[in-house]
Amino acid sequence: MEQSQDYYEILGVPRDADAQTIKRAFLRKARTLHPDVNHEPGAEKAFKAVNEAYAVLSDDRKRANYDRYGTPEGPGGFGSDYVDLSDIFGGSGFGFSDIFDSFFGGSAAGGGRATRTRGRDMGITLRITLEEAAAGCTKTVAYDRLAPCDDCGGTGMAEGGHEHSCTRCGGTGRVVEVQRTIFGSMQTQSTCPDCGGSGRVVDKPCETCGGQGRTPSRETVEVEIPAGVYAGQTITVAGKGEAGVRGDRGGDLVVRIDILDHERYQRQGDDLYCQVSVDSFGAMLGCVVYLDGILEDERVRVEIPAGCQYGQQVMVTGRGMPRQGMSARGNLIAVVEVLTPTNLSPERMQALRELLGSDAPAGVLADDIASEDDTVSSGTKRASGKAWHFRGRKK
Repeated sequence: MEQSQDYYEILGVPRDADAQTIKRAFLRKARTLHPDVNHEPGAEKAFKAVNEAYAVLSDDRKRANYDRYGTPEGPGGFGSDYVDLSDIFGGSGFGFSDIFDSFFGGSAAGGGRATRTRGRDMGITLRITLEEAAAGCTKTVAYDRLAPCDDCGGTGMAEGGHEHSCTRCGGTGRVVEVQRTIFGSMQTQSTCPDCGGSGRVVDKPCETCGGQGRTPSRETVEVEIPAGVYAGQTITVAGKGEAGVRGDRGGDLVVRIDILDHERYQRQGDDLYCQVSVDSFGAMLGCVVYLDGILEDERVRVEIPAGCQYGQQVMVTGRGMPRQGMSARGNLIAVVEVLTPTNLSPERMQALRELLGSDAPAGVLADDIASEDDTVSSGTKRASGKAWHFRGRKK
């Protein structure tokens, strides 16, 4: 959209217009600009502009930001609890264009192309962090769907209208035609063009929805995500998919959970794996490393045993992922990385030589090694949070 254009101007509504006025204006313009009905040059671009304007002005948070700051996102975004899935629908098969295709092709009062009157299920993918998966959370999801028409209450009828059996097909939804050929009379059966296969018609259809009882709508829904949820798990929100035609049964919204990679932890089942780095002295003598746990404000104490080897796994019981519906948790498994300290002071070098005795060659401890400040101390230093890969045991 050009900078000079205004969302309110695009839809032709005043800045104080209520939600229903905005929706009616959007539907009027969308009907005339949709590619299925308008093949003029520039119609598709105008349709996208109307679409964009409606996506902002029909969303309470976006509209408030737009009115105040001139941009839907505002100065600080929306926060982690709000997810706008309008762009993601393109990859899941339910783009706004698809929604309009269903709207224009649905069975209405005077006919239609589709015989299906029940609403379809809609599937979306919701991405969350590993911390959110551990603690559980509530996400407010904004998305587009065919929702029950507000003006007619989903009936598809204007005031004084009635629904009755289609006279052309006798309520069967199918019509039979007889054709005479050189081989004799042949019968063909097809969908009734008057009722679109539903067997029912409306004598006074609602002007807003064209008799379908549903319209394209910008919706928000709260999705409750349980603690311990797995990647690939689905959560069903009943009745929030595509609305049915004229009050027929609607579909569900099926939310598939995807969990983002974590900078420290890798999940296997309910266990969490991480890498901790200790210096060779800590590995020889044993030490303690403290980590930030996966839950908020949680500190995990990892006790490194004396004589620990590189790649050894140290288990901390009950500090992994919560198990769904239970108070129990998985385990945290720390995979030890042993680092050789560098740049030890000459005094400490000499002390080590004396400790090792005459069996140690003079060059066993090089002079180019670092101070202990670069290593993990015995109980005060935090482990590295860098990304890493390991070959751990699998559940």
